[in-house]
Parts: sequence; C-alpha cells; structure tokens
Amino acid sequence: QLQLVESGGGLVQPGGSLRLSCAASGFTLDYYAIGWFRQAPGKEREGVSCISSTGSSTYYVDSVKGRFTISRDNAKNTVTLQMNSLKPEDTAVYYCAARGACLGYVTGRGGDYWGQGTQVTVSS
Repeated sequence: QLQLVESGGGLVQPGGSLRLSCAASGFTLDYYAIGWFRQAPGKEREGVSCISSTGSSTYYVDSVKGRFTISRDNAKNTVTLQMNSLKPEDTAVYYCAARGACLGYVTGRGGDYWGQGTQVTVSS
C-alpha cells in the first residue's frame, strides 16, 4: 500500500519546538518533491514548506521563514520539518504530500500522495 505517515505532532508551549517526520511506505520519495501543509479550524489548507526531490531547493511561506527548517533523507525515505519558536497561530493539523514539483505548493492543493495528518497545538 502506498502511503505517507506523519508523526511528531503534539502540544507545546509558545516558543517551543517540535520535529515532524513524514515517512513513506510502498514507494520511494526520491523522485518527488515533498511539501508540508497545514489546516487550522475554519481555514483553508495552506502550504508551509516544500523541498525539491534532490533536496537542493527549499521553500517557506513567509510566516514560518527563519523558524521552520525542512530537510530530507532519501536513504531513510523520510522528510522532516523542524519547527522552532512556535506561536499559537501555528496550531493546525499538519500534512505532508508527495508532488511532482514544489511549484504551486503554497496553494495547499495538488499532490500525488497525502498523509493522514498530525495535530500541532501551541498553547500555554
């Protein structure tokens, strides 16, 4: 079965950190760009970050620049999103998705494979 599985979400205080992982099973991530997306209650899904298939290019939405870092380990078939200096407005369900390229990821749409999501809650 081809699937992506996210892990690492949880409850954290403002200013804290979380590390999300996206693991693939049933297929290799080598040829896919991987995006991280989030959807807060009552809001549209938005693209947060994306990394090219080789890892040579990374992209971030303005609201997370300087706080989040995306990386990938193709040997382990995983992509990681390190989130630092978390804010309450970062609270959302976070998803990863495999897509052909990062172009257009900010729309929150597209992607060949999606994970089931992991909840991130930033609250004191």
